[in-house]
Amino acid sequence: MANNPKSAPQDKEPAGAAAAKTAAKKEASAPAATPAAAAAPAAPAAPGAESAATAASERTARVKAARTVSVGIAHINATFNNTQVSITDPKGQVLAWSSAGRMGFKGTRKSTAYAATIVAQEVARMVAPHRMQEIEVRVQGPGTGRESAIRALQSSGLTITAIRDVTPMPHDGCRPRKRRRV
Repeated sequence: MANNPKSAPQDKEPAGAAAAKTAAKKEASAPAATPAAAAAPAAPAAPGAESAATAASERTARVKAARTVSVGIAHINATFNNTQVSITDPKGQVLAWSSAGRMGFKGTRKSTAYAATIVAQEVARMVAPHRMQEIEVRVQGPGTGRESAIRALQSSGLTITAIRDVTPMPHDGCRPRKRRRV
């Protein structure tokens, strides 16, 4: 029974990760030899490498400092099953995003125009700390939430400068889905 591989507990992590955790525990529990050695920063293992604490603090500082972005791009992806809205800066960095599923809508309610309105209002609220004033809207997909999401963005105080339909159109590419029989 002991030699049966099915009854033995399975190790979920690779052997290298387990060894690294053990080494990290030993380093953390070992006291520093002298106070000077504890105060001196450790040399990076590889050229250009940073310590994990420094990288984590830089990421936190970047997230906390809300950049002022006055012009942005709103990407609305309206499918038959869901509506996703994300707002980016002109370079393409995502500032805020949401979807009908994220807002708590389930099943067929995700594809409604009301769900798209709620999603667009939430994204506009999330982008408010960036002091965004103007957006260009890029709509993709055939879903029912296209127009209602645009109206919700406009009613939330954002000025819409342009609306573009960026739905990819096939030049006789893939075979379409079969027809629904109702």
